[in-house]
Amino acid sequence: MRARDVMSTPVVTITPQTPVKAAAETLAARGFTALPVVDEDGWLLGVVTEADLVRDRFPRDARSSPAGGDARPAAGALVGDVMTAPAEAVGVRLDVVDVVRLMLDQHLRSLPVVDGDRVVGIVSRRDLVRTLARSDEALARDIRHRLAIFGGPGRWSVDVAGGEVTITDRFGSETDRHVATVLAESVPGVLRARCVRAAQ
Repeated sequence: MRARDVMSTPVVTITPQTPVKAAAETLAARGFTALPVVDEDGWLLGVVTEADLVRDRFPRDARSSPAGGDARPAAGALVGDVMTAPAEAVGVRLDVVDVVRLMLDQHLRSLPVVDGDRVVGIVSRRDLVRTLARSDEALARDIRHRLAIFGGPGRWSVDVAGGEVTITDRFGSETDRHVATVLAESVPGVLRARCVRAAQ
């Protein structure tokens, strides 16, 4: 599985000139945790996260403040003033294993997905969880479709349990079984696949 297999698209983006208030409204309305910030050609400039938007944004409650008031710095009014740049991003062809590792190691909740420098999607932890939650029936249906294209209908028997796939092949080609395994493991939500020859 690659980043392009699990990303959400089309992606909602904003520009550096977007008001912080408008960015906050977009995050709140859509349930996002971050938005890619792009230029007029769709090239990635940075990312604005929930943390970027709330930092230095709220005044201290005067009822609990010591005399002297609020000494916080003035918060920027535009996304370009508060965004994180450069942004961490992943290419469309990056393996999902590496996407997950980067997200966990860097404590990221989402990552823009780029083709070159142009933003084409975004992958979030929610996207990954949604992929893991796909039903065995849906996985089996997708796998059967891919295998029918490769080896013809009726050749393969597919069994999926808990995201783990067993494919049974009526023929004895080791190469075909390898290809069938690779095809099955490229289906979003498949945890592991193996292909065996049917008992004679």
